[in-house]
Amino acid sequence: MAKFVVAGKANCPYYAKAEHLADCLQAALPNFRVHKITQHPDKWEQWLHDVCETNGWEHRQSPIIWRELLDRGGKGQLLGGLNDFLEYAQQYYGITSMMLSKEMLDVAEENLQAHLEIVKEDEEIKSLIKPMQIWITSASSPICYQLIPLLANGEVFGMTTEISIHLLDTGQFKEVLCSIVMEAEDMAFPLLRSILEHTEIDEAFIEADVIIVLDDVLLNLEVQSLENYIREATLIMTYGPSIKPENIIAVATSWESAAKATLARKLNVSTAGVKDVIVWGNITGSNYIDLSHAKLYGYDGAIWGPANFQRPLLNVIYDREWIHSEFLSAQGSLRSRVGRCTGMLPAHAVTTVLQYWYHGSPPGEIVSVGVLSEGQFCVPEGIIFSMPVSFQNGSWEVIKELEIDGTTQEVLGRLAHELIQEKLVALKEIKEIHPYGEG
Repeated sequence: MAKFVVAGKANCPYYAKAEHLADCLQAALPNFRVHKITQHPDKWEQWLHDVCETNGWEHRQSPIIWRELLDRGGKGQLLGGLNDFLEYAQQYYGITSMMLSKEMLDVAEENLQAHLEIVKEDEEIKSLIKPMQIWITSASSPICYQLIPLLANGEVFGMTTEISIHLLDTGQFKEVLCSIVMEAEDMAFPLLRSILEHTEIDEAFIEADVIIVLDDVLLNLEVQSLENYIREATLIMTYGPSIKPENIIAVATSWESAAKATLARKLNVSTAGVKDVIVWGNITGSNYIDLSHAKLYGYDGAIWGPANFQRPLLNVIYDREWIHSEFLSAQGSLRSRVGRCTGMLPAHAVTTVLQYWYHGSPPGEIVSVGVLSEGQFCVPEGIIFSMPVSFQNGSWEVIKELEIDGTTQEVLGRLAHELIQEKLVALKEIKEIHPYGEG
């Protein structure tokens, strides 16, 4: 039995003619078999080089044709290119290809489109086979314990996407990490392919698709020392320089959700009816909850409308003294509630933002996340600053057209100054502390 391999660039017209000739031979000769290989034009040169180097051949053009001799105990026998194949078929079988140049070009275009579709299908299949790699730092924290079930239930990345979770922390928490791993395995989540614990810094973020850096919502030095915060920052700076800035965000959704819940209780409405509350500034320190764009749905007032009817929130809250003295003050109920959260709220905040990132945020709604400033809203470049964004098609975009008043702009200037000073202090501390030490 004659077994031939015909390979070439997917968009090569000469490959198209060789393929046509091979089909004619296979149809006419019961003992003739052909295997076809197409490569993307950008990958053809490297692929051809590798094949020739492996087999000891000399060939530089598309297509390349050889005869398989594996059933006889030998390697393939190089036939050559299109002209060699035409001559061989005519001499041995009296068959040739009459394909014209126009047909060759048309088939070459069809071959390229078919190749691209096959590659896309293969990538989709591989994505189902290879689980998404998710790394969680400071994984001994209570937030992680709440986070794992939310990541593994399929609602964040999709009901067909398997995940592998990697828990990273210092050696002193190894026993805690092992306990979390065993409990997660016992829960037998269908989409959780594996969960592993890591205490060696050299293992950090290998093949990571998503990195979740956990800390306390507020800088509580009784729970986590400043040294540990500095170590976490150094970890990101050391092992994440290749990450694009637009792929790094800080989650402000805990503040946003807590603010909506506090306002909903005040107005006796569902929390889901409070929209577009904006968190500006530092998500772990001094920030500003902006209600100037907030909307209220489903409010039981004198004015009614359809389900999508909304009113400006500040037009409904008449107790402005409560807003400034209780809601927005440093000692107010909102800051106290966020400070007391034990893991459920920040875990939900992280998964909500990831879900938006992968599937898009609700149309028209504002989401607050900390991003690297590029000068939007007159915030200095180069600092992580919480701003209003929207998510779509796997990326986020700052809502630049949002109007802010002079008072808000003044507050943003003060918050930016505080963040710059905090950054300078942190950089000084980083120089004095070796990342992760020997623990």
